[in-house]
Amino acid sequence: MSEPSNRPRKSTSSTSRSSGGSSNPAVALNKLLNAPRLSATKFRTKEDVDDGLKKLRRLILLGGIPTSEDSSLRPRIWKLLLRVDGPLAGDTYIQYIARGASPDREKIRNDTFRTLATDMEFKSRVREDMLIRLLDAFVWRNHDRQSPTQLPFRYVQGMNVLAAPFLYTLSSELEAFHCFSRFIEIECPLYVQPTLEGVHRGLKLLDRCLQIADPELFQHLRSKNLSAEIYAFPSVLTLCACTPPLAEVLRLWDFLLAFGVHLNILCVIAQLFLMRDSILSSRSPMKLLRTFPPLQAQPVIEIAVALVRDLPVELYDELVRHPFEIEL
Repeated sequence: MSEPSNRPRKSTSSTSRSSGGSSNPAVALNKLLNAPRLSATKFRTKEDVDDGLKKLRRLILLGGIPTSEDSSLRPRIWKLLLRVDGPLAGDTYIQYIARGASPDREKIRNDTFRTLATDMEFKSRVREDMLIRLLDAFVWRNHDRQSPTQLPFRYVQGMNVLAAPFLYTLSSELEAFHCFSRFIEIECPLYVQPTLEGVHRGLKLLDRCLQIADPELFQHLRSKNLSAEIYAFPSVLTLCACTPPLAEVLRLWDFLLAFGVHLNILCVIAQLFLMRDSILSSRSPMKLLRTFPPLQAQPVIEIAVALVRDLPVELYDELVRHPFEIEL
């Protein structure tokens, strides 16, 4: 999980060159990913790994992941950022699948058929049965791990859309399952509780952040009785995966996985900023907000990074923790 001090910041061009040692982003990223152990008997320390992750995040912020140059980069980087490495438990996944329909199968089937239904590229790569298997397996996994000290996980609304980018991006269904499970259980567990506690906290934080970042826009929306709960629920619930095109969603998720899913709240505000003039001039802004314009990841990320600097430390700390920290 991201710590409150891990605020994304734009770096200078000299920092960029020193981070990767190459002006070619794909080469720089591969150099980091392929860094060997220090010697035949000495492996990299935790500090070495953390330093490598910092450099990796910086490169992602500066230039994104150049998948057109090397299609293997995104799945490798996502696994690294989620700390899904080493041999994966394939037998365990097969055992979950062999158990058949999970207790939540009916709810899963009610959602999977419409997952990114208008994206033909997604539909050609990710079949509905793959989504069903992964989500059933996730339910079985947590059915077996129930504990009084651990948050319970069942299938909830929106989980199908959160699973979709992993199945589309990762090289295998097994890798997608492990990355998705890690993502849900560690990065945003409160987003998938039965009450969607993390989502509702995020929506309230969105209102508070918008009020600080753009009081005029905030007041205009409030004058129309529009709070984030009304217009931003899908974007917060799905971490913007509900807004096409998928290629831009994946670029945005590169950023969110690198710096923390809490920043999605600022990414939603960034999308409002890109619509600002239209919203302010509209007598019925909800007509505009009912369907957000096509996602533009790069300007959204740039605005979100700038917004970080405008937030009080206490509010940013609350933003960081809202996807996973239980309020007492």
